[in-house]
Amino acid sequence: MFKFLITIQPLGLMYGSSGAFLSPENLVGRSGMKFPPDAATLSGLFFSTNKSIGWVEHKELRENLVVAGPFWANIDQVDDFYVPLPHHKLIGKTTSDEWQIVDHQWCLKSQARTDEIEPEAIESSESDYHWLRLDYWDDEPELIQQDAKGDSPAVAENSWNYVSILHPRLKKDERHVLGEDGLFLETAVQMQEDTCLVYLSTYELPKGWYQFGGESHIVEVNSIELTPETPIQQRLQKPIKKAFALITPGVWGSKNLSYRYPKYKDFARDYNKIKLLTEKAVPYRYRIGYGEQKKEAFKTRAPGRLSRGRYAVPAGSVYVLPEPLNKTWWDFPTAWFPEKGLLKKFGVSLCLPINIEGVDS
Repeated sequence: MFKFLITIQPLGLMYGSSGAFLSPENLVGRSGMKFPPDAATLSGLFFSTNKSIGWVEHKELRENLVVAGPFWANIDQVDDFYVPLPHHKLIGKTTSDEWQIVDHQWCLKSQARTDEIEPEAIESSESDYHWLRLDYWDDEPELIQQDAKGDSPAVAENSWNYVSILHPRLKKDERHVLGEDGLFLETAVQMQEDTCLVYLSTYELPKGWYQFGGESHIVEVNSIELTPETPIQQRLQKPIKKAFALITPGVWGSKNLSYRYPKYKDFARDYNKIKLLTEKAVPYRYRIGYGEQKKEAFKTRAPGRLSRGRYAVPAGSVYVLPEPLNKTWWDFPTAWFPEKGLLKKFGVSLCLPINIEGVDS
């Protein structure tokens, strides 16, 4: 089980773009935008820090470290943090709704029951919010919508904003901008005041200031020990019955392909009976280790090796199974995940049980 909650509070700005391809958006650094950093980035911070101060055996850390995220929280209420809103709950600014199952089909509670449900109705239904406070995980949409305002609302949008900043390119021998092409525009991320990023971990990261997410941006890191009474611990210990929702992206399948669900008989007897509420897949890839060669002239390490590129089922996706699973995420067989890589150690497919009307417990 996770033993610590890791909070990361930027001391200033962080970059959230990576220029994946050329486009009009890329001209200001928004192409390939990815924020907040995923769990693999935090895992790298654990190993780089341990290499410098050695507070735990490297072999032990490699075998037992499991991290998950990202989430976010108000700095004065970090144990009740925000997780992705499950897709079966639709929370708007003034209204709310919920998906239920009637006669083995998805149907909105607010819609009159018809003999045929149009697929367009599902695709066009979206929430105005995308983050849910953990304390409201099992509550009805009506109650969540009523508590959608205040300093610590039940639902929220991102706790960060994108801002454009102008960077100078300095001369090599002077602290002056180059006379030509000396300025460039880039997009950075600014966290809202008194909020922080949150991750789950099996190990404590020593408190302090760290470079996190590249570009020499400094963050303040704190580790908070999780007790059995902590809300996330209580929910993660509940066995999943017939319905669950992902709170991190889900990567299933084999070592070569990506699937929407594990392709194994013990997951469900009939895959055609699995009901899924989701959105389009999201890219998932991480960098691990460093190459052996070093560029001695510049005293830099060779680039790390990229993992096999995959598509992940987005966080918030809802699964309804034909039979009770009676397992927690920790008990999921490793065979459900791709054979190669460290995906479960990066908290992929982390999920919590949910209740859906029309689904037996």
